[in-house]
Amino acid sequence: MALFNLRVYGVLIDHNNRLLVSDEYIRGAYITKLPGGGLEIGEGTRACLEREFMEETGLTVTVGEHLYTTDFFQLSAFNNVDQIVSIYYWVHCSDMSSLTTSEKPFDFLPTQVADKNGTAESFRWVDWESIEEATMTLPIDKVAIQVLKKQFSV
Repeated sequence: MALFNLRVYGVLIDHNNRLLVSDEYIRGAYITKLPGGGLEIGEGTRACLEREFMEETGLTVTVGEHLYTTDFFQLSAFNNVDQIVSIYYWVHCSDMSSLTTSEKPFDFLPTQVADKNGTAESFRWVDWESIEEATMTLPIDKVAIQVLKKQFSV
């Protein structure tokens, strides 16, 4: 039975006008995406994003303005029967001092990517002016970046 998979992502810009991205190793694939994840039953989209940011980054964020919701059909990259619907919000964080980031994409130890079924995650900042849809791996994130770059100047 096909299902809807609801995903919620945050657009976090720091004081240097850089966007936070997540570099992930998932099931043998290297993926650059925005921080966020799947909505759980009984959870609102904003609460989901707050939880996902805490789980992934350790940051306490405030969810701001809604930015974009998927407006086209997209199958899951990991399960070809689920339809993905992604929702994007601005997020704000007053204290990012605990966040560990890297300067290079996919900054993983060999042991972190040795298992094809394993997962790993690292974060990095990308200058807002230089980010483009090609920076992202997933089709919906590519569209979201394109929409955001057209609509917003930070």
